[in-house]
Amino acid sequence: MPSAPISVRRALFAALIAAAAPAALAQNQLNVICPVQAEWCNLAAVEFEKETGIKVAMTLKGSGESFAQISAEKANPKLDVWFGGTGDPHLQAAELGLLEEYRSPLLPQLHPWAQRQAEQSKYRTVGMYLGVLGIGYNTELLAKKKLAPPACWRDLVRPEYKGEVQMANPNASGTAYTAIATLVQVFGEEEAFKYLKALHMNINQYPRSGVAPVKAAARGETLASVSFVHDVVTEAQASFPVRGSAPCEGTGYEIGSLSIVKGARNLDNAKRFVDWALTAKAQALGAQAKQYQVPSNASAPVSPLAPKPAEMKLINYDAAKYGSSAERKRLLERWDREIGSIAK
Repeated sequence: MPSAPISVRRALFAALIAAAAPAALAQNQLNVICPVQAEWCNLAAVEFEKETGIKVAMTLKGSGESFAQISAEKANPKLDVWFGGTGDPHLQAAELGLLEEYRSPLLPQLHPWAQRQAEQSKYRTVGMYLGVLGIGYNTELLAKKKLAPPACWRDLVRPEYKGEVQMANPNASGTAYTAIATLVQVFGEEEAFKYLKALHMNINQYPRSGVAPVKAAARGETLASVSFVHDVVTEAQASFPVRGSAPCEGTGYEIGSLSIVKGARNLDNAKRFVDWALTAKAQALGAQAKQYQVPSNASAPVSPLAPKPAEMKLINYDAAKYGSSAERKRLLERWDREIGSIAK
Protein backbone atom coordinates (compact mmCIF):
# COMPACT_ATOMS: atom_id res chain seq x y z
CA MET A 1 0.00 0.00 0.00
CA PRO A 2 1.54 3.38 -1.01
CA SER A 3 2.45 5.75 1.83
CA ALA A 4 0.42 8.92 2.33
CA PRO A 5 1.73 12.11 0.75
CA ILE A 6 4.17 14.12 2.90
CA SER A 7 1.62 16.94 3.34
CA VAL A 8 -0.94 14.48 4.76
CA ARG A 9 1.62 12.90 7.10
CA ARG A 10 2.59 16.36 8.36
CA ALA A 11 -1.05 17.25 8.97
CA LEU A 12 -1.61 14.01 10.91
CA PHE A 13 1.52 14.60 13.00
CA ALA A 14 0.41 18.16 13.81
CA ALA A 15 -3.01 16.89 14.85
CA LEU A 16 -1.45 14.31 17.16
CA ILE A 17 0.75 16.97 18.78
CA ALA A 18 -2.24 19.27 19.26
CA ALA A 19 -4.26 16.47 20.85
CA ALA A 20 -1.42 15.55 23.21
CA ALA A 21 -0.72 19.15 24.32
CA PRO A 22 -3.67 19.53 26.75
CA ALA A 23 -2.83 16.21 28.42
CA ALA A 24 0.82 17.20 28.80
CA LEU A 25 -0.21 20.59 30.15
CA ALA A 26 -2.58 18.99 32.66
CA GLN A 27 0.28 16.87 34.01
CA ASN A 28 2.24 20.03 34.73
CA GLN A 29 -0.29 22.20 36.59
CA LEU A 30 -2.08 22.64 39.89
CA ASN A 31 -5.04 24.82 40.90
CA VAL A 32 -4.85 26.13 44.46
CA ILE A 33 -7.20 28.31 46.50
CA CYS A 34 -5.47 30.21 49.30
CA PRO A 35 -7.02 32.14 52.23
CA VAL A 36 -3.72 33.17 53.87
CA GLN A 37 -2.08 36.48 53.01
CA ALA A 38 -1.15 36.92 49.35
CA GLU A 39 2.59 37.19 50.04
CA TRP A 40 2.69 33.64 51.44
CA CYS A 41 0.37 32.21 48.78
CA ASN A 42 2.46 33.62 45.96
CA LEU A 43 5.81 32.68 47.49
CA ALA A 44 4.59 29.09 47.98
CA ALA A 45 3.51 28.93 44.33
CA VAL A 46 6.87 30.21 43.09
CA GLU A 47 8.96 27.90 45.30
CA PHE A 48 6.88 24.79 44.56
CA GLU A 49 7.19 25.42 40.82
CA LYS A 50 10.95 25.93 41.17
CA GLU A 51 11.29 22.62 42.96
CA THR A 52 8.92 20.52 40.85
CA GLY A 53 8.32 22.30 37.55
CA ILE A 54 4.58 22.18 38.26
CA LYS A 55 2.84 25.48 37.48
CA VAL A 56 0.47 26.72 40.18
CA ALA A 57 -2.63 28.76 39.37
CA MET A 58 -3.41 30.57 42.64
CA THR A 59 -6.82 31.92 43.66
CA LEU A 60 -6.96 34.22 46.71
CA LYS A 61 -10.16 34.06 48.80
CA GLY A 62 -11.15 34.04 52.47
CA SER A 63 -11.80 30.76 54.27
CA GLY A 64 -15.59 31.07 54.11
CA GLU A 65 -15.52 32.00 50.44
CA SER A 66 -13.10 29.14 49.71
CA PHE A 67 -15.52 26.71 51.33
CA ALA A 68 -18.41 28.18 49.34
CA GLN A 69 -16.56 27.80 46.02
CA ILE A 70 -15.48 24.22 46.72
CA SER A 71 -19.05 23.36 47.75
CA ALA A 72 -20.55 25.03 44.66
CA GLU A 73 -18.15 23.17 42.34
CA LYS A 74 -18.72 19.77 43.95
CA ALA A 75 -20.09 18.19 40.77
CA ASN A 76 -17.30 19.61 38.62
CA PRO A 77 -14.26 20.59 40.74
CA LYS A 78 -11.97 23.22 39.27
CA LEU A 79 -9.61 23.36 42.26
CA ASP A 80 -7.08 20.80 43.46
CA VAL A 81 -5.74 22.11 46.79
CA TRP A 82 -7.05 24.33 49.58
CA PHE A 83 -3.95 25.92 51.14
CA GLY A 84 -4.44 27.37 54.62
CA GLY A 85 -7.21 29.27 56.33
CA THR A 86 -9.00 28.42 59.56
CA GLY A 87 -9.60 24.75 60.22
CA ASP A 88 -13.34 24.89 60.97
CA PRO A 89 -14.50 25.19 57.33
CA HIS A 90 -11.95 22.54 56.28
CA LEU A 91 -13.47 20.19 58.86
CA GLN A 92 -16.96 21.01 57.64
CA ALA A 93 -15.91 20.33 54.05
CA ALA A 94 -14.38 17.01 55.16
CA GLU A 95 -17.63 16.04 56.88
CA LEU A 96 -19.62 16.89 53.72
CA GLY A 97 -17.42 14.72 51.50
CA LEU A 98 -15.85 17.65 49.64
CA LEU A 99 -12.24 16.66 50.41
CA GLU A 100 -10.03 13.75 49.41
CA GLU A 101 -8.62 11.33 51.97
CA TYR A 102 -4.82 11.45 51.97
CA ARG A 103 -2.29 10.32 54.57
CA SER A 104 0.91 12.17 53.83
CA PRO A 105 4.16 10.39 54.73
CA LEU A 106 5.08 13.69 56.47
CA LEU A 107 2.42 13.20 59.20
CA PRO A 108 4.87 11.77 61.79
CA GLN A 109 6.93 14.99 61.53
CA LEU A 110 4.02 17.18 62.66
CA HIS A 111 3.09 18.49 66.11
CA PRO A 112 0.39 16.45 67.90
CA TRP A 113 -2.25 19.19 67.36
CA ALA A 114 -1.73 18.95 63.60
CA GLN A 115 -1.90 15.16 63.63
CA ARG A 116 -5.14 15.34 65.67
CA GLN A 117 -6.64 17.59 63.00
CA ALA A 118 -5.87 14.89 60.42
CA GLU A 119 -7.29 12.08 62.57
CA GLN A 120 -10.41 14.05 63.41
CA SER A 121 -11.15 14.64 59.71
CA LYS A 122 -10.46 11.00 58.80
CA TYR A 123 -7.36 12.25 56.98
CA ARG A 124 -9.24 14.64 54.72
CA THR A 125 -7.42 17.70 56.06
CA VAL A 126 -4.26 18.31 58.08
CA GLY A 127 -2.96 21.09 60.35
CA MET A 128 -0.43 23.38 58.69
CA TYR A 129 -0.02 26.11 61.33
CA LEU A 130 -1.49 27.45 64.58
CA GLY A 131 -2.64 31.01 65.20
CA VAL A 132 -4.15 32.73 68.26
CA LEU A 133 -7.21 34.99 68.03
CA GLY A 134 -6.94 38.41 69.63
CA ILE A 135 -7.35 42.16 69.35
CA GLY A 136 -5.34 44.55 67.20
CA TYR A 137 -5.21 48.28 67.93
CA ASN A 138 -3.63 51.44 66.56
CA THR A 139 -1.33 52.91 69.23
CA GLU A 140 -1.39 56.42 67.78
CA LEU A 141 -5.19 56.63 67.70
CA LEU A 142 -5.32 55.16 71.21
CA ALA A 143 -2.96 57.85 72.53
CA LYS A 144 -4.89 60.58 70.69
CA LYS A 145 -8.13 59.45 72.35
CA LYS A 146 -6.35 58.91 75.69
CA LEU A 147 -7.60 55.33 75.99
CA ALA A 148 -5.96 52.38 77.69
CA PRO A 149 -5.03 49.50 75.33
CA PRO A 150 -7.88 46.98 74.95
CA ALA A 151 -6.84 43.94 76.98
CA CYS A 152 -10.17 42.10 77.21
CA TRP A 153 -13.14 41.27 74.97
CA ARG A 154 -15.28 43.51 77.18
CA ASP A 155 -13.13 46.53 76.33
CA LEU A 156 -14.36 46.50 72.72
CA VAL A 157 -17.99 47.15 73.74
CA ARG A 158 -17.20 50.18 75.88
CA PRO A 159 -18.96 53.44 74.75
CA GLU A 160 -15.67 55.11 73.84
CA TYR A 161 -15.13 52.47 71.13
CA LYS A 162 -18.35 53.35 69.28
CA GLY A 163 -17.63 53.28 65.53
CA GLU A 164 -14.01 52.32 66.22
CA VAL A 165 -13.97 48.52 65.79
CA GLN A 166 -13.80 46.21 62.78
CA MET A 167 -14.47 42.48 62.53
CA ALA A 168 -14.79 40.56 59.29
CA ASN A 169 -18.08 39.11 58.04
CA PRO A 170 -18.19 35.55 59.44
CA ASN A 171 -19.95 34.23 56.34
CA ALA A 172 -16.86 35.04 54.29
CA SER A 173 -14.10 34.96 56.87
CA GLY A 174 -12.81 32.05 58.92
CA THR A 175 -11.23 34.54 61.34
CA ALA A 176 -14.63 36.01 62.19
CA TYR A 177 -16.30 32.61 62.50
CA THR A 178 -13.51 31.57 64.88
CA ALA A 179 -14.30 34.73 66.88
CA ILE A 180 -17.99 33.79 67.18
CA ALA A 181 -17.16 30.20 68.17
CA THR A 182 -14.60 31.50 70.67
CA LEU A 183 -17.01 33.94 72.30
CA VAL A 184 -19.66 31.22 72.61
CA GLN A 185 -17.13 29.01 74.41
CA VAL A 186 -15.85 31.83 76.63
CA PHE A 187 -19.19 33.35 77.69
CA GLY A 188 -21.83 30.73 76.84
CA GLU A 189 -24.02 31.14 73.76
CA GLU A 190 -26.70 33.51 75.09
CA GLU A 191 -24.17 35.86 76.70
CA ALA A 192 -21.98 35.66 73.60
CA PHE A 193 -24.82 36.85 71.37
CA LYS A 194 -25.65 39.64 73.80
CA TYR A 195 -21.98 40.61 73.55
CA LEU A 196 -22.05 40.44 69.72
CA LYS A 197 -25.11 42.73 69.66
CA ALA A 198 -23.27 45.25 71.86
CA LEU A 199 -20.16 44.91 69.71
CA HIS A 200 -22.26 45.48 66.58
CA MET A 201 -23.06 49.00 67.81
CA ASN A 202 -19.31 49.76 67.90
CA ILE A 203 -18.51 48.14 64.53
CA ASN A 204 -17.87 50.50 61.62
CA GLN A 205 -17.50 47.81 58.94
CA TYR A 206 -17.61 44.05 58.38
CA PRO A 207 -15.13 43.45 55.51
CA ARG A 208 -15.08 40.07 53.79
CA SER A 209 -11.41 39.32 54.45
CA GLY A 210 -10.23 38.22 57.90
CA VAL A 211 -7.04 40.24 57.63
CA ALA A 212 -8.74 43.44 56.41
CA PRO A 213 -9.68 44.74 59.90
CA VAL A 214 -6.10 44.71 61.21
CA LYS A 215 -4.86 46.31 58.00
CA ALA A 216 -7.45 49.05 58.56
CA ALA A 217 -6.30 49.46 62.17
CA ALA A 218 -2.67 49.62 61.08
CA ARG A 219 -3.48 52.41 58.63
CA GLY A 220 -5.54 54.43 61.10
CA GLU A 221 -8.89 53.68 59.41
CA THR A 222 -10.22 52.09 62.60
CA LEU A 223 -8.95 52.02 66.16
CA ALA A 224 -9.33 48.30 66.93
CA SER A 225 -9.84 44.99 65.16
CA VAL A 226 -10.77 41.40 65.95
CA SER A 227 -7.82 39.60 64.37
CA PHE A 228 -5.34 36.79 64.66
CA VAL A 229 -2.37 38.04 66.64
CA HIS A 230 0.14 36.90 64.01
CA ASP A 231 -1.55 39.23 61.48
CA VAL A 232 -1.03 42.11 63.91
CA VAL A 233 2.68 41.23 64.08
CA THR A 234 2.87 41.29 60.27
CA GLU A 235 1.55 44.86 60.17
CA ALA A 236 3.83 45.96 63.01
CA GLN A 237 6.82 44.57 61.13
CA ALA A 238 5.80 46.74 58.19
CA SER A 239 6.34 49.75 60.53
CA PHE A 240 2.66 50.49 61.16
CA PRO A 241 1.70 51.73 64.68
CA VAL A 242 -0.25 48.64 65.66
CA ARG A 243 -0.06 46.15 68.52
CA GLY A 244 -2.01 43.11 69.59
CA SER A 245 -3.28 41.42 72.73
CA ALA A 246 -4.82 38.09 73.71
CA PRO A 247 -8.08 38.88 75.59
CA CYS A 248 -7.99 38.47 79.37
CA GLU A 249 -11.18 36.36 79.53
CA GLY A 250 -9.53 33.72 77.37
CA THR A 251 -9.36 33.25 73.62
CA GLY A 252 -9.52 30.63 70.89
CA TYR A 253 -7.17 29.70 68.14
CA GLU A 254 -7.11 28.32 64.65
CA ILE A 255 -5.39 25.28 63.27
CA GLY A 256 -4.82 26.48 59.73
CA SER A 257 -5.39 23.52 57.47
CA LEU A 258 -4.36 22.00 54.17
CA SER A 259 -6.69 19.87 52.06
CA ILE A 260 -7.05 18.16 48.68
CA VAL A 261 -10.36 18.77 46.91
CA LYS A 262 -12.44 15.65 46.23
CA GLY A 263 -12.36 14.89 42.50
CA ALA A 264 -9.22 17.01 41.94
CA ARG A 265 -8.25 16.85 38.29
CA ASN A 266 -4.54 16.97 39.17
CA LEU A 267 -4.60 14.54 42.07
CA ASP A 268 -1.00 13.33 41.87
CA ASN A 269 0.26 16.92 41.75
CA ALA A 270 -2.03 17.80 44.66
CA LYS A 271 -0.55 15.02 46.80
CA ARG A 272 2.93 16.16 45.84
CA PHE A 273 2.05 19.72 46.89
CA VAL A 274 0.68 18.59 50.27
CA ASP A 275 3.82 16.55 50.97
CA TRP A 276 5.95 19.55 50.03
CA ALA A 277 3.87 22.05 52.07
CA LEU A 278 4.26 19.94 55.21
CA THR A 279 8.07 19.91 55.08
CA ALA A 280 10.05 22.12 57.45
CA LYS A 281 11.65 23.86 54.48
CA ALA A 282 8.32 24.81 52.90
CA GLN A 283 6.83 25.91 56.22
CA ALA A 284 9.76 28.25 56.79
CA LEU A 285 8.42 30.26 53.85
CA GLY A 286 5.68 31.62 56.11
CA ALA A 287 8.08 33.72 58.17
CA GLN A 288 9.98 34.62 54.99
CA ALA A 289 6.71 36.12 53.72
CA LYS A 290 6.32 37.91 57.10
CA GLN A 291 3.57 35.57 58.29
CA TYR A 292 4.11 34.61 61.91
CA GLN A 293 1.92 31.59 62.67
CA VAL A 294 3.39 28.60 64.53
CA PRO A 295 4.25 25.98 61.87
CA SER A 296 2.98 22.42 62.22
CA ASN A 297 6.23 20.65 61.29
CA ALA A 298 8.09 20.16 64.57
CA SER A 299 11.42 20.78 62.80
CA ALA A 300 10.35 24.04 61.14
CA PRO A 301 11.96 27.15 62.62
CA VAL A 302 9.59 29.34 64.68
CA SER A 303 10.16 33.06 64.25
CA PRO A 304 11.00 34.88 67.51
CA LEU A 305 8.27 37.33 66.43
CA ALA A 306 5.59 34.63 66.41
CA PRO A 307 2.98 34.86 69.19
CA LYS A 308 3.69 32.51 72.11
CA PRO A 309 0.54 30.46 72.85
CA ALA A 310 2.03 29.18 76.13
CA GLU A 311 1.98 32.75 77.47
CA MET A 312 -1.68 33.36 76.57
CA LYS A 313 -4.93 32.30 78.21
CA LEU A 314 -6.22 29.84 75.62
CA ILE A 315 -9.52 28.00 75.86
CA ASN A 316 -9.79 24.31 75.01
CA TYR A 317 -11.22 25.15 71.59
CA ASP A 318 -13.71 22.46 70.55
CA ALA A 319 -12.81 22.03 66.89
CA ALA A 320 -14.92 18.89 66.55
CA LYS A 321 -18.10 20.74 67.52
CA TYR A 322 -17.48 24.12 65.90
CA GLY A 323 -16.01 22.61 62.76
CA SER A 324 -19.14 20.49 62.23
CA SER A 325 -21.45 21.36 59.36
CA ALA A 326 -24.59 21.67 61.49
CA GLU A 327 -23.04 23.86 64.20
CA ARG A 328 -21.25 26.20 61.82
CA LYS A 329 -24.42 26.63 59.73
CA ARG A 330 -26.56 27.22 62.83
CA LEU A 331 -24.25 29.83 64.35
CA LEU A 332 -23.86 31.72 61.07
CA GLU A 333 -27.62 31.74 60.54
CA ARG A 334 -28.13 33.04 64.07
CA TRP A 335 -25.52 35.76 63.51
CA ASP A 336 -27.22 36.79 60.25
CA ARG A 337 -30.63 36.86 61.92
CA GLU A 338 -29.72 38.57 65.19
CA ILE A 339 -26.63 40.64 64.38
CA GLY A 340 -25.97 41.12 60.68
CA SER A 341 -29.53 42.28 59.96
CA ILE A 342 -29.58 44.94 62.71
CA ALA A 343 -29.42 48.52 61.50
CA LYS A 344 -27.12 50.81 63.48
